[in-house]
Amino acid sequence: MVIRRGGSLEGGIASSEITPKDAFLNRRSFIYGAAALGTGAVLLDQVPGLFHPKAVHADQKLETVPSKYTVPDVQTPFSKATTYNNFYEFGTDKSDPARNAHTLHTRPWTVQVAGLVKKPQTIDVDTMMKYRPLESRVYRHRCVEAWSMVIPWDGYSLSEFIGWAQPLPSAKYVQFISDDKSSDMPDKPSALDWPYSEGLRMDEAMNPLCLLAFGCYGEVLPNQNGAPVRVVSPWKYGFKNGKSIVKIVFTDKQPKTSWNESAPDEYGFYSNVNPSVDHPRWSQAHERRIDSSAFPKTIPTLPFNGYADQVAGMYSGMDLKKNY
Repeated sequence: MVIRRGGSLEGGIASSEITPKDAFLNRRSFIYGAAALGTGAVLLDQVPGLFHPKAVHADQKLETVPSKYTVPDVQTPFSKATTYNNFYEFGTDKSDPARNAHTLHTRPWTVQVAGLVKKPQTIDVDTMMKYRPLESRVYRHRCVEAWSMVIPWDGYSLSEFIGWAQPLPSAKYVQFISDDKSSDMPDKPSALDWPYSEGLRMDEAMNPLCLLAFGCYGEVLPNQNGAPVRVVSPWKYGFKNGKSIVKIVFTDKQPKTSWNESAPDEYGFYSNVNPSVDHPRWSQAHERRIDSSAFPKTIPTLPFNGYADQVAGMYSGMDLKKNY
């Protein structure tokens, strides 16, 4: 079996640093986690639906192969990675997605492939999942709101799927459109013009670091983390990573993207992690790393989220303050 990789990151994570699955079920662990995230110590029975089985944990193991894509950072516990999320279709507070995402029905699920491709078609997500062996990759994940996590994602390079889709030479960008069905997301806030849309330049999408993810922590994606399929581009701010994707469009023009359309002075199309370019309302020079500690530590933000060796060449000659 051959797995194509364009590079690797040095280092690894010791098994002793991985939070056991049953740890996230511990009440005390959750209470400490809530305090660490600044939400206060709350009891589970005060948050109805927070641990709804369909919302937090689908309990389906994934078969994965080892990957050279990893980082030496300590992983964020599953309990925090699945209860502190941005997924505006389910609410604007960090705890809303875990509370509300049980309404998302992830089977049956199909993804439409459209635009400048040799053969536009629709594919079942389970067929997508089986197209290539799933790698377990540990990535840093940086939110534009200046907090970060380290998450083990399960998937394969988006470039593998793009190769299957056979885009035409004229395709220069890839757009990802998320689910917005009222039956799945009945209480979408009016913050954005739905459906949620994101996009990448073709060379970005083809970079081997860019992941098409179907799981995390060795199990299928929890609903609030973007089930059943999402994109992870670890050198970009988190909002660039489309969740619950239902359509992939290849285009010759830069696609409209939700946050860039909503607030272009705050959210650029590229949105590469850049500590020297502040958000209009806060600094990007540092971040709060969400880990197993009681209080998140503040650490310096790295250019391209620490992936400069793998991705900086794609932006050679570009003004990264203008093209933020």
